[in-house]
Amino acid sequence: MAAPTVPGMTYLSFPRQHARTQRFTLGAPRSFAVAPGGERVAFLRSRSGTDTAHLLWVLDLPADGGTPSERIAADPAELLGGSQEDLPAAEKARRERSREGSAGVVAYAVDGAAETAAFALSGRLFTASLLPGGGGARELAVPGPVVDPRPSPDGRWVAYAAGGALRVVAAADGSGERIPLDGVRGRALAEPDGEQVTWGLAEFVAAEEMGRDRGFWWAPDSSALLAARVDESAVQRRWISEPSRPEQAPVEVAYPAAGTPNADVSLALLGLDGSRLDIEWDRERFPYLAAVHWTAAGPPVLLVQARDQRTQHYLTVDLATGATSTAVVEEDRIWLDLFPGVPALRPDGTLLRITDTGGARVLTAGEKALTGGELHIRAVLDAGGDDVLVSASAGPEAADPETGQIHVHRVTADGTVRVTQEPGVHVAVRAGEVTVLVSTAPDSPGATARVLRSGREVARIASYAEKPSLTARVTFTEAGKRGIPCAVLLPTGYAEGDGPLPVLMDPYGGPHGQRVLAAHNAHLVSQWFADQGFAVVVADGRGTPGRSPEWEKGIAGGRLAEVVLEDQIDALHALAGAFPLDLGRVAIRGWSFGGTLAALAVLRRPDVFHAGVAGAPLTDQRLYDTHYTERYLGHPAEQAAAYDRNSVVTADGIPELAEPARPLMIVHGFADDNVLVANTLRLSTALLAAGRPHEVLPLSGGITHMTPQEQVAENLLLLQVAFLRRTLTPST
Repeated sequence: MAAPTVPGMTYLSFPRQHARTQRFTLGAPRSFAVAPGGERVAFLRSRSGTDTAHLLWVLDLPADGGTPSERIAADPAELLGGSQEDLPAAEKARRERSREGSAGVVAYAVDGAAETAAFALSGRLFTASLLPGGGGARELAVPGPVVDPRPSPDGRWVAYAAGGALRVVAAADGSGERIPLDGVRGRALAEPDGEQVTWGLAEFVAAEEMGRDRGFWWAPDSSALLAARVDESAVQRRWISEPSRPEQAPVEVAYPAAGTPNADVSLALLGLDGSRLDIEWDRERFPYLAAVHWTAAGPPVLLVQARDQRTQHYLTVDLATGATSTAVVEEDRIWLDLFPGVPALRPDGTLLRITDTGGARVLTAGEKALTGGELHIRAVLDAGGDDVLVSASAGPEAADPETGQIHVHRVTADGTVRVTQEPGVHVAVRAGEVTVLVSTAPDSPGATARVLRSGREVARIASYAEKPSLTARVTFTEAGKRGIPCAVLLPTGYAEGDGPLPVLMDPYGGPHGQRVLAAHNAHLVSQWFADQGFAVVVADGRGTPGRSPEWEKGIAGGRLAEVVLEDQIDALHALAGAFPLDLGRVAIRGWSFGGTLAALAVLRRPDVFHAGVAGAPLTDQRLYDTHYTERYLGHPAEQAAAYDRNSVVTADGIPELAEPARPLMIVHGFADDNVLVANTLRLSTALLAAGRPHEVLPLSGGITHMTPQEQVAENLLLLQVAFLRRTLTPST
């Protein structure tokens, strides 16, 4: 629906506003770091809801209860002299893996006292004092291009990756004087010993699938670092081209497709004195370095996984010899999940894990379960106090499923205390007595960032995010005999008796992608589609996160495509009795896994789905990466039939092609290095060979798996609506 007009003011259409604000994320505070003494909070925020450049800010919290105040610690426009950013290839890859589409200071790290921050701009290294009157930000002249700089816990040095090496440089103290590091400005602690070797960076599957986006970790006493050595010599190469620029050579990327070799990842202890000690574990049996944890609470803890992800070991490192000892062994006949914030050590050295026990996902300390089936633990947010701060949704034994809600809880020796009460999605960052609590609600736009000291609100961090030009009106429900979580949106102003509406299924529908969230802005695009005259249904079927281990693993056994499609259909039919759904006009749209689901729907179940839009679909499971695909389908050399059953198209064409043919629009970016454009091209070739009508919308000009470009993002929404209006007619 168009925004109301007021004389003298210019309004953007919702698609343009949604694109220009990067989904209303610009201007909102994020990436919080709390000083352990509670005297300040660092965070990132751009100056407005349309400004893409993030600045580093500090909120000062006077200990005497005075008025909190904000100040800028680093302004990228000043530091770069107004010039445009020039990102090195490694930084572009990091941002693609984290789906980061903004600019400026997009990531930073702080020392142990949160007094100094380090960050990279255009491959150059900067530090900023976070102390009042600390002198602001300054550049450190070092060999680059710089990626992922991190101060030592004592703030004296900064380590960073550059040119395949892991380097360290002296930081600056509060007076601006350089601190000598053995009389030199900086040096390499480890350099590549091969063309395909890097130190201190996460390999593709770690960053894309495991949630590990870093490749080095400081010792608590700042004397050394644990650093990952990544050798991609055996990884197969893919070439990403830009057909609209035929004069440009394709870009070579190391891509470990299912069934092919992974990067060889090892770990070494690198001392600032120049020493090196290799860390030993059975890397042949456990090739995946899933997580590294190192605090003053004990020795480093590694989490390593077998390639089939059914066995993983928690290892402790002997810093004198480099040997490792197994602290815990975990096994699962289906697969083992990875969780944010664990492994972690409590101050007393107790190992914290998140485990699947008795049908529930629980927090475990040592061998003792601290929570039960009333909660579904999603992440450990802080383990540094007498209690443990966790993120959780309602578990399988909860009285109320609280559809789409995620809350913050304190787990104590006496039980669990819920920190957040209002319906919504809540996350938190904590150090000492200060917690930053970020909350979104289903009935109000944006997020609220509150700062609590000992549980009492002492400040709010302002958001400059724009207010959307429409309001999402969501009905949360659970559908069918399995109670599939759903969000249903009808056109603004729709009244009972207006008649049935054509249906648009709008899922992600697969692993790692929860779409039914009790947050207003999460449903804005769905509401905009609803306002074009559709009843929009978002359904989180089996395989999606946040409900129970059984729910997430319901796609096991090589039945991924079958199960996710079945649940979309079951949700659709179950909701038809309670909502005005015209089952004779049903479309489906989606991106990434959702795009795969949309293609499967119109090709395999044309009796249910009458049109589809498949964005960046994975159409041949053999084309996707090892860690993700082999988890759900096994190794392709051993499970070839499963790969064929779960692919939209195989080498032999389109399996089980059903009639009648339904309209399908396929959208894909040529620069996508995650779901390669080969997926769409192979599907189009197979559809052509089968005589099936379809449309392909190729996105050139550097469009990746993300579509942050304003005009592209806007027009993609408009073109989808035009396609659906043209194809989803009453005669269908």
